[in-house]
Amino acid sequence: MCKKIALCLMVLFNALTVLGQKEVLKFNRDGKFKIVQFTDLHVKWQDPRSDIAFERMNQVLDDEKPDLVIFTGDIIYSKPALENMRNVLKTVSDRKIPFSIVFGNHDNEQGATKEELLKVAESLPYSLTADEVPEISGVGNYALTVRSSDGKKDACVLYCIDSNTYSTIKGVKGYDYIKRDQIDWYCKKSAEFTRNNGGEPVPSLAFFHIALPEFNQAASDENAQLYGIRREKACAPALNSGLFTAIKENGDVMGVFVGHDHDDDYAVCWYDVLLAYGRFTGGPTEYIHIPNGARVIELNEGARTFKTWIRTKAGVEQLTTYPDSFVKE
Repeated sequence: MCKKIALCLMVLFNALTVLGQKEVLKFNRDGKFKIVQFTDLHVKWQDPRSDIAFERMNQVLDDEKPDLVIFTGDIIYSKPALENMRNVLKTVSDRKIPFSIVFGNHDNEQGATKEELLKVAESLPYSLTADEVPEISGVGNYALTVRSSDGKKDACVLYCIDSNTYSTIKGVKGYDYIKRDQIDWYCKKSAEFTRNNGGEPVPSLAFFHIALPEFNQAASDENAQLYGIRREKACAPALNSGLFTAIKENGDVMGVFVGHDHDDDYAVCWYDVLLAYGRFTGGPTEYIHIPNGARVIELNEGARTFKTWIRTKAGVEQLTTYPDSFVKE
Protein backbone atom coordinates (compact mmCIF):
# COMPACT_ATOMS: atom_id res chain seq x y z
CA MET A 1 0.00 0.00 0.00
CA CYS A 2 2.80 2.41 0.94
CA LYS A 3 4.55 1.67 -2.35
CA LYS A 4 1.32 2.38 -4.26
CA ILE A 5 0.83 5.67 -2.42
CA ALA A 6 4.44 6.65 -3.08
CA LEU A 7 4.04 5.77 -6.76
CA CYS A 8 0.84 7.83 -7.01
CA LEU A 9 2.52 10.80 -5.34
CA MET A 10 5.44 10.51 -7.74
CA VAL A 11 3.12 10.45 -10.76
CA LEU A 12 1.21 13.45 -9.38
CA PHE A 13 4.43 15.36 -8.75
CA ASN A 14 5.66 14.67 -12.28
CA ALA A 15 2.33 15.77 -13.75
CA LEU A 16 2.39 19.00 -11.76
CA THR A 17 5.96 19.60 -12.83
CA VAL A 18 5.02 19.29 -16.50
CA LEU A 19 2.00 21.54 -16.04
CA GLY A 20 4.16 24.02 -14.20
CA GLN A 21 6.46 24.40 -17.22
CA LYS A 22 4.15 27.12 -18.50
CA GLU A 23 5.31 29.43 -15.70
CA VAL A 24 8.98 28.49 -15.75
CA LEU A 25 10.40 31.07 -18.16
CA LYS A 26 12.88 33.18 -16.25
CA PHE A 27 16.31 34.68 -16.56
CA ASN A 28 19.20 32.44 -15.61
CA ARG A 29 21.50 33.15 -12.71
CA ASP A 30 23.92 34.92 -15.05
CA GLY A 31 21.15 37.34 -16.07
CA LYS A 32 20.81 35.88 -19.57
CA PHE A 33 17.86 34.40 -21.44
CA LYS A 34 18.32 32.86 -24.88
CA ILE A 35 15.67 32.52 -27.59
CA VAL A 36 16.03 30.62 -30.86
CA GLN A 37 13.75 31.71 -33.70
CA PHE A 38 12.93 29.09 -36.34
CA THR A 39 11.00 30.40 -39.31
CA ASP A 40 9.53 29.21 -42.61
CA LEU A 41 10.34 25.53 -42.31
CA HIS A 42 7.76 24.72 -45.03
CA VAL A 43 7.94 21.06 -44.03
CA LYS A 44 6.38 18.59 -46.44
CA TRP A 45 5.31 15.31 -44.87
CA GLN A 46 7.88 12.54 -45.44
CA ASP A 47 9.56 14.57 -48.19
CA PRO A 48 13.37 14.12 -48.27
CA ARG A 49 13.73 17.79 -49.19
CA SER A 50 12.60 18.64 -45.65
CA ASP A 51 15.31 16.52 -44.02
CA ILE A 52 17.69 19.48 -43.95
CA ALA A 53 15.12 21.48 -41.96
CA PHE A 54 15.16 18.88 -39.19
CA GLU A 55 18.94 18.59 -39.41
CA ARG A 56 19.33 22.33 -38.98
CA MET A 57 16.88 22.53 -36.09
CA ASN A 58 18.69 19.78 -34.22
CA GLN A 59 22.10 21.27 -34.93
CA VAL A 60 21.05 24.73 -33.74
CA LEU A 61 19.46 23.31 -30.59
CA ASP A 62 22.64 21.35 -29.88
CA ASP A 63 24.85 24.38 -30.42
CA GLU A 64 22.77 27.05 -28.69
CA LYS A 65 20.89 25.22 -25.90
CA PRO A 66 18.13 27.87 -25.80
CA ASP A 67 15.75 28.66 -22.96
CA LEU A 68 12.90 29.10 -25.44
CA VAL A 69 12.15 28.38 -29.10
CA ILE A 70 9.70 30.49 -31.11
CA PHE A 71 8.43 29.33 -34.51
CA THR A 72 7.40 32.37 -36.58
CA GLY A 73 5.07 30.78 -39.10
CA ASP A 74 4.87 28.75 -42.30
CA ILE A 75 5.82 25.69 -40.31
CA ILE A 76 4.08 23.10 -42.48
CA TYR A 77 3.56 22.91 -46.24
CA SER A 78 1.59 19.72 -46.92
CA LYS A 79 -1.03 17.31 -45.67
CA PRO A 80 -1.59 15.55 -43.32
CA ALA A 81 -1.56 18.90 -41.53
CA LEU A 82 -2.09 17.84 -37.91
CA GLU A 83 0.42 14.99 -38.02
CA ASN A 84 2.89 17.18 -39.85
CA MET A 85 2.62 19.98 -37.30
CA ARG A 86 2.95 17.58 -34.39
CA ASN A 87 6.01 15.94 -35.90
CA VAL A 88 7.80 19.27 -36.43
CA LEU A 89 7.07 20.62 -32.95
CA LYS A 90 8.11 17.37 -31.28
CA THR A 91 11.66 18.13 -32.45
CA VAL A 92 11.72 20.75 -29.69
CA SER A 93 9.17 19.29 -27.26
CA ASP A 94 11.01 15.96 -27.03
CA ARG A 95 14.08 17.86 -25.86
CA LYS A 96 12.04 19.38 -23.00
CA ILE A 97 12.61 22.91 -24.29
CA PRO A 98 9.74 25.40 -23.89
CA PHE A 99 8.42 26.57 -27.24
CA SER A 100 5.69 28.66 -28.84
CA ILE A 101 4.37 29.30 -32.33
CA VAL A 102 2.70 31.97 -34.40
CA PHE A 103 1.07 31.20 -37.72
CA GLY A 104 2.16 32.14 -41.22
CA ASN A 105 0.04 32.57 -44.31
CA HIS A 106 0.52 28.97 -45.47
CA ASP A 107 -0.04 26.92 -42.31
CA ASN A 108 -3.83 26.79 -42.65
CA GLU A 109 -3.70 25.91 -46.37
CA GLN A 110 -2.85 22.25 -45.72
CA GLY A 111 -6.29 20.88 -44.82
CA ALA A 112 -6.59 22.08 -41.21
CA THR A 113 -7.71 25.35 -39.65
CA LYS A 114 -5.54 27.50 -37.43
CA GLU A 115 -7.76 26.51 -34.50
CA GLU A 116 -7.10 22.83 -35.16
CA LEU A 117 -3.37 23.41 -35.55
CA LEU A 118 -3.31 25.48 -32.37
CA LYS A 119 -4.79 22.56 -30.42
CA VAL A 120 -1.97 20.35 -31.67
CA ALA A 121 0.63 22.86 -30.49
CA GLU A 122 -1.09 23.35 -27.13
CA SER A 123 -1.30 19.59 -26.53
CA LEU A 124 2.45 18.98 -26.59
CA PRO A 125 4.58 19.07 -23.44
CA TYR A 126 6.56 22.29 -22.94
CA SER A 127 4.28 24.25 -25.27
CA LEU A 128 3.56 27.83 -24.25
CA THR A 129 1.36 28.44 -27.29
CA ALA A 130 -2.03 29.92 -26.48
CA ASP A 131 -4.96 31.89 -27.83
CA GLU A 132 -5.20 34.41 -25.02
CA VAL A 133 -7.95 36.47 -26.63
CA PRO A 134 -10.02 34.32 -29.05
CA GLU A 135 -12.54 37.13 -29.47
CA ILE A 136 -10.11 39.33 -31.46
CA SER A 137 -8.75 38.92 -34.98
CA GLY A 138 -6.32 36.13 -35.71
CA VAL A 139 -5.63 32.88 -33.90
CA GLY A 140 -2.85 32.68 -31.33
CA ASN A 141 -2.35 36.18 -29.95
CA TYR A 142 -0.69 35.95 -26.53
CA ALA A 143 1.95 37.41 -24.27
CA LEU A 144 4.67 35.38 -22.57
CA THR A 145 6.48 36.73 -19.54
CA VAL A 146 10.08 36.03 -18.57
CA ARG A 147 10.50 36.35 -14.84
CA SER A 148 13.53 37.90 -13.19
CA SER A 149 16.27 35.51 -12.08
CA ASP A 150 14.99 35.70 -8.50
CA GLY A 151 11.44 35.03 -9.74
CA LYS A 152 10.02 38.14 -8.10
CA LYS A 153 8.80 40.11 -11.13
CA ASP A 154 8.17 40.12 -14.88
CA ALA A 155 11.50 41.15 -16.37
CA CYS A 156 10.59 40.80 -20.06
CA VAL A 157 7.45 40.35 -22.17
CA LEU A 158 7.30 38.45 -25.46
CA TYR A 159 4.30 39.39 -27.61
CA CYS A 160 3.29 36.64 -30.05
CA ILE A 161 0.86 37.95 -32.66
CA ASP A 162 -0.97 36.42 -35.62
CA SER A 163 -0.17 38.61 -38.66
CA ASN A 164 -3.10 37.00 -40.52
CA THR A 165 -2.92 35.91 -44.18
CA TYR A 166 -4.22 37.76 -47.24
CA SER A 167 -6.04 41.05 -47.72
CA THR A 168 -9.82 40.81 -47.63
CA ILE A 169 -10.41 44.43 -48.67
CA LYS A 170 -11.72 44.93 -52.19
CA GLY A 171 -9.11 46.61 -54.35
CA VAL A 172 -6.27 45.97 -51.90
CA LYS A 173 -4.07 43.11 -53.06
CA GLY A 174 -1.37 41.21 -51.21
CA TYR A 175 -1.04 40.35 -47.56
CA ASP A 176 -3.27 41.19 -44.65
CA TYR A 177 -2.26 43.38 -41.74
CA ILE A 178 -2.40 43.15 -37.96
CA LYS A 179 -5.88 44.41 -37.10
CA ARG A 180 -6.95 47.28 -34.88
CA ASP A 181 -8.37 44.98 -32.21
CA GLN A 182 -5.06 43.12 -32.03
CA ILE A 183 -3.20 46.40 -31.60
CA ASP A 184 -5.69 47.46 -28.93
CA TRP A 185 -5.05 44.17 -27.10
CA TYR A 186 -1.29 44.76 -27.25
CA CYS A 187 -1.70 48.32 -25.95
CA LYS A 188 -3.89 47.12 -23.09
CA LYS A 189 -1.38 44.42 -22.10
CA SER A 190 1.52 46.85 -22.39
CA ALA A 191 -0.21 49.37 -20.13
CA GLU A 192 -0.96 46.62 -17.60
CA PHE A 193 2.66 45.46 -17.48
CA THR A 194 3.89 49.06 -17.23
CA ARG A 195 1.49 49.80 -14.39
CA ASN A 196 2.60 46.69 -12.49
CA ASN A 197 6.22 47.73 -13.02
CA GLY A 198 5.84 51.03 -11.20
CA GLY A 199 5.10 53.01 -14.35
CA GLU A 200 8.23 51.87 -16.19
CA PRO A 201 7.71 49.96 -19.49
CA VAL A 202 8.88 46.35 -19.25
CA PRO A 203 11.53 45.50 -21.89
CA SER A 204 9.71 43.52 -24.57
CA LEU A 205 10.02 41.80 -27.95
CA ALA A 206 7.37 41.02 -30.58
CA PHE A 207 7.19 37.98 -32.87
CA PHE A 208 4.98 37.43 -35.90
CA HIS A 209 5.25 36.21 -39.49
CA ILE A 210 4.73 39.01 -42.01
CA ALA A 211 6.95 42.10 -41.86
CA LEU A 212 5.56 45.55 -41.15
CA PRO A 213 5.72 48.23 -43.87
CA GLU A 214 8.38 49.94 -41.75
CA PHE A 215 10.85 47.18 -42.69
CA ASN A 216 11.02 48.60 -46.23
CA GLN A 217 11.30 52.16 -44.96
CA ALA A 218 14.16 51.28 -42.65
CA ALA A 219 16.04 49.06 -45.11
CA SER A 220 16.02 51.75 -47.80
CA ASP A 221 17.09 54.59 -45.50
CA GLU A 222 20.72 55.53 -46.10
CA ASN A 223 21.09 56.66 -42.50
CA ALA A 224 19.95 53.35 -41.02
CA GLN A 225 22.59 50.80 -39.99
CA LEU A 226 21.68 47.41 -41.52
CA TYR A 227 23.37 44.07 -40.85
CA GLY A 228 22.69 40.89 -42.80
CA ILE A 229 21.24 39.82 -46.12
CA ARG A 230 18.56 41.71 -48.04
CA ARG A 231 17.89 40.06 -51.38
CA GLU A 232 14.24 40.97 -51.68
CA LYS A 233 11.88 43.71 -50.71
CA ALA A 234 9.79 42.95 -47.65
CA CYS A 235 6.44 41.49 -48.75
CA ALA A 236 4.60 43.63 -46.23
CA PRO A 237 0.92 44.62 -46.24
CA ALA A 238 -0.05 47.39 -48.63
CA LEU A 239 -1.86 49.14 -45.78
CA ASN A 240 -0.22 50.25 -42.55
CA SER A 241 -2.49 49.54 -39.58
CA GLY A 242 -0.31 51.38 -37.04
CA LEU A 243 1.32 48.69 -34.91
CA PHE A 244 4.75 50.31 -35.11
CA THR A 245 3.32 53.64 -33.99
CA ALA A 246 1.67 51.90 -31.03
CA ILE A 247 5.00 50.28 -30.17
CA LYS A 248 6.68 53.67 -30.10
CA GLU A 249 3.90 55.20 -28.03
CA ASN A 250 4.09 52.42 -25.44
CA GLY A 251 7.88 52.46 -25.27
CA ASP A 252 8.29 48.80 -24.35
CA VAL A 253 9.17 46.76 -27.45
CA MET A 254 12.89 46.77 -28.26
CA GLY A 255 12.72 44.48 -31.28
CA VAL A 256 10.31 42.96 -33.79
CA PHE A 257 11.18 39.53 -35.28
CA VAL A 258 9.52 38.12 -38.40
CA GLY A 259 9.92 35.60 -41.22
CA HIS A 260 8.04 35.23 -44.53
CA ASP A 261 10.70 36.61 -46.90
CA HIS A 262 13.09 33.71 -47.38
CA ASP A 263 16.02 35.61 -48.87
CA ASP A 264 16.18 38.19 -46.08
CA ASP A 265 17.78 37.79 -42.67
CA TYR A 266 18.78 41.38 -41.94
CA ALA A 267 18.38 43.47 -38.82
CA VAL A 268 17.96 47.24 -38.98
CA CYS A 269 17.04 49.85 -36.40
CA TRP A 270 14.12 52.20 -37.06
CA TYR A 271 13.38 54.93 -34.53
CA ASP A 272 15.26 52.90 -31.89
CA VAL A 273 13.28 49.69 -32.50
CA LEU A 274 15.16 46.76 -34.06
CA LEU A 275 13.37 45.26 -37.07
CA ALA A 276 14.81 41.81 -37.75
CA TYR A 277 14.21 38.76 -39.89
CA GLY A 278 14.90 35.23 -38.78
CA ARG A 279 17.00 33.04 -41.07
CA PHE A 280 14.94 30.68 -43.25
CA THR A 281 15.12 27.30 -41.52
CA GLY A 282 13.49 25.06 -44.13
CA GLY A 283 14.72 23.06 -47.08
CA PRO A 284 14.18 23.38 -50.83
CA THR A 285 10.43 22.81 -50.66
CA GLU A 286 10.20 26.57 -51.25
CA TYR A 287 12.48 29.21 -52.77
CA ILE A 288 15.76 29.77 -50.91
CA HIS A 289 19.09 31.15 -52.08
CA ILE A 290 20.97 31.28 -48.77
CA PRO A 291 22.01 28.48 -46.37
CA ASN A 292 19.29 27.67 -43.87
CA GLY A 293 19.68 28.42 -40.18
CA ALA A 294 18.08 30.29 -37.30
CA ARG A 295 18.19 33.61 -35.48
CA VAL A 296 19.33 33.67 -31.86
CA ILE A 297 18.47 36.39 -29.34
CA GLU A 298 20.18 36.67 -25.95
CA LEU A 299 18.43 39.01 -23.54
CA ASN A 300 20.06 40.78 -20.60
CA GLU A 301 18.09 41.01 -17.37
CA GLY A 302 17.27 44.50 -16.19
CA ALA A 303 18.56 46.23 -19.32
CA ARG A 304 17.13 47.41 -22.63
CA THR A 305 19.82 45.62 -24.56
CA PHE A 306 20.37 42.22 -26.17
CA LYS A 307 22.68 40.37 -28.50
CA THR A 308 21.46 38.68 -31.66
CA TRP A 309 23.09 36.55 -34.33
CA ILE A 310 22.44 34.02 -37.07
CA ARG A 311 23.39 30.40 -36.50
CA THR A 312 24.00 28.18 -39.56
CA LYS A 313 25.78 24.91 -40.19
CA ALA A 314 28.96 26.93 -40.71
CA GLY A 315 28.71 28.70 -37.35
CA VAL A 316 27.81 32.17 -36.08
CA GLU A 317 27.13 35.07 -38.45
CA GLN A 318 26.15 38.71 -37.98
CA LEU A 319 26.75 39.00 -34.23
CA THR A 320 25.33 42.35 -33.14
CA THR A 321 24.34 44.11 -29.94
CA TYR A 322 21.19 46.20 -29.67
CA PRO A 323 21.28 49.15 -29.59
CA ASP A 324 25.04 49.80 -29.79
CA SER A 325 25.72 48.06 -33.12
CA PHE A 326 22.98 50.04 -34.81
CA VAL A 327 24.22 53.51 -33.94
CA LYS A 328 25.67 54.85 -37.17
CA GLU A 329 28.88 56.80 -36.71
